[in-house]
Amino acid sequence: MNKVYTKVTDQLHFFEGNDPVELAKEYGTPVYVYNERILRQRCRDLKQLVTYPKFVVDYSAKANSSLAFLQIVKSEGLEVDAMSPGEIFMERQAGFAPEEIFYICNNVSAQEMQYAVDAGVVISVDSLSQLEQLGQIAPGHEVAIRFNPGVGAGHHEKVVTAGKKTKFGIEPKYIPQVREILKKYDLKLVGINQHIGSLFMTGEAFVASIAVLFEIAKQFPGLRFVDMGGGFGIPYKKEFDEAPLDLKELGTAIDKALYQFAQEYGEQITLRIEPGRYISAECSMILSQVQAVKHNHDKKFVGCDCGFNVLQRPIMYDSYHGVEIYRASEALSEKKEIVTIVGNICESGDILAKDRELPEIFKGDILGILDAGAYGFTMASNYNNRLRPAEILIRENGDVVLIREREVLEDLLRHQIALDM
Repeated sequence: MNKVYTKVTDQLHFFEGNDPVELAKEYGTPVYVYNERILRQRCRDLKQLVTYPKFVVDYSAKANSSLAFLQIVKSEGLEVDAMSPGEIFMERQAGFAPEEIFYICNNVSAQEMQYAVDAGVVISVDSLSQLEQLGQIAPGHEVAIRFNPGVGAGHHEKVVTAGKKTKFGIEPKYIPQVREILKKYDLKLVGINQHIGSLFMTGEAFVASIAVLFEIAKQFPGLRFVDMGGGFGIPYKKEFDEAPLDLKELGTAIDKALYQFAQEYGEQITLRIEPGRYISAECSMILSQVQAVKHNHDKKFVGCDCGFNVLQRPIMYDSYHGVEIYRASEALSEKKEIVTIVGNICESGDILAKDRELPEIFKGDILGILDAGAYGFTMASNYNNRLRPAEILIRENGDVVLIREREVLEDLLRHQIALDM
């Protein structure tokens, strides 16, 4: 294999001695590739974030809910949150007990809420009407409440989940109404939670938000836990040596806040975080084959078989993903070029990487789309009746195993009913 442009995966030892060109040949493209060692290390990074003794890391499964992935997270001693009955179901299949699952719902039906009640998981609601609905369904039940601390953060307006312009959480000014509904239905408030947004690279907003959250918590004696949320970012521009989130500095600030809150609250209750991206993003990438190279007027396009049905983040959030180049032949790239890498979907927005300076790319090359483990496969679709890709896992010993089969055309007909013509 000719390693044309491989700085990031070389530094991470991502392929554990495997040849990405051979992996693409054996499993087909596009294909999601996961590294078990990196995944486990990210879990441990966050478990060791603070010294506070009653600290729990809930993995936010919306980032990546593949069964094998969840099994590894479970084996590292993390707990998990869920956003839907489907995620609860998958987490139970992966071995999580009901008491290890935190269901954080948003505008759900009575039927969906009943599913969570029957599953025996703790439910968080984020509006007065949803709190009322839970009271009607299960009077006397335990409940958690998601508050909006008024502080938001994130890499794009679509992922800011607190503050004045978001749909999430209950404003603290409605605490009297919260108390009324709790009393009306004899609901037991066991926890409060928040989430300010996704992909923050400095901790100031997070630390500010938990100070507000702790002030809210002090108004509710007898809580079992406070969930501070997630949003911990990762550096997507590693090829340019972008600095990672300083976990040591952030952990020190959080630790100080946790101990201070425990002293003011009068006891050391469980304090939780719910990261998704930090755990899942860097342990996965996509291998995709170049199918065409062309010029349109003054722009050069590299067309590959990874459309936004495989990776939606660039079209949805204008997100950046690093790109590497692997080549079966020993042909050299004799120059660098400005290219736009596009997929195979019939949409002008199907762009993976815009105006990137990269070594010359040839038809047949294999591209590595980096940091694809968060909101990658979970957002994949069958748009254009494209098939969702396979997923493979590189084990810690270097062995490669298939953890999800590639769809076949017949899968497109599942659950469809033809008319009797």
